Amino acid sequence: MTDGSRPQSPDATASQTDGVRLERTGALGRIVLDRPKALNALTESMCRAVEAQLAAWAEDDAISAVLITGAGERAFCAGGDVVRVAKSAAARTDDDWWRFFHAEYRMNHAIAQFPKPFIAWLDGITMGGGFGISVHGRYRIATPKTLFAMPETGLGLIPDVGSGRVLPRMPGKLGLFLGLTGYRCGPADSLYCGYATHHLPSAALPALIEALSAGAGDPDTILAAHASDPGPAPLADHRPAIDRLFNHTSVAEILAALDADGSDWARDQAAHLRTMSPLALAVTFEHQRRGASLETLAEVLAMEFRVACNMVAGEPDFREGVRALLIDKDKNPRWRPDRLDAVTPEQVAAVFGPAAPGDLSLD
Repeated sequence: MTDGSRPQSPDATASQTDGVRLERTGALGRIVLDRPKALNALTESMCRAVEAQLAAWAEDDAISAVLITGAGERAFCAGGDVVRVAKSAAARTDDDWWRFFHAEYRMNHAIAQFPKPFIAWLDGITMGGGFGISVHGRYRIATPKTLFAMPETGLGLIPDVGSGRVLPRMPGKLGLFLGLTGYRCGPADSLYCGYATHHLPSAALPALIEALSAGAGDPDTILAAHASDPGPAPLADHRPAIDRLFNHTSVAEILAALDADGSDWARDQAAHLRTMSPLALAVTFEHQRRGASLETLAEVLAMEFRVACNMVAGEPDFREGVRALLIDKDKNPRWRPDRLDAVTPEQVAAVFGPAAPGDLSLD
């Protein structure tokens, strides 16, 4: 099992909370995302449970580190449960959709503030909210099964969960490229762009749990003892083109540069971008521009909460993207507007305005 399940030692304690298992084994606190049939997609209750447990473990001198894993063989965490969010927003009869974002962003901030080593085991699909529940911790461990992406522009949304702080600070234009295209990174690319901090074989998890549970040495030493080389990063070959072709002041200019380049790779990227929500592309570009100048994660999350609420409740593309890709699965979203040149600066600016439910509270 990718969650490292095994008989617990006599001093172990555990609890189950609607999709997440919270355990203590020796000096190690363990979070196991436990919705394998849903690829461990996050719900509001899961986010609230993780935030509360981290607060308790922060004050528990017996806990020296926390490890988060995903149950099942396929995913660490495929993101938030966006089908549930989209249905809630479409019904307009409850506030479940914004309560989810509020709980998720509070959890992201709690991970960043956690004073002890927080280690994420990225064994399998890691997308969207899976990025948020891992990237703000101290260690992110890629394995040969890691598949990382931020696919939100294809769903009519932006890469959120604090990515407005992380992606603009990746080397060169890698973060903008990942955020706009939803490019899928394997383990080597995950290390290359700075998301992953280490690469370990999947089979190393039981030994890692045992060493961390025993409190035998610091995580740096323990992880170094098991680290392996994932091989060359495919992104490295395209880095010069990414830094050149994505270094523009708008998505329209990026597309023009890709069209003019003439290479097969550039042609493929341009064609792919044109399948994404035009509004989501324009807002993502502005989101990363603003995020690059914000000093704290709290400021970024506050911005992203407004954007997420306004795009989910006020614009049709998110609900349409979820319908086309995840519900009906016809893969033929009808974006509104359907052309990038039809997206106005005023429409983009409005998405960053106050959210009707109110702003994010991190108190």
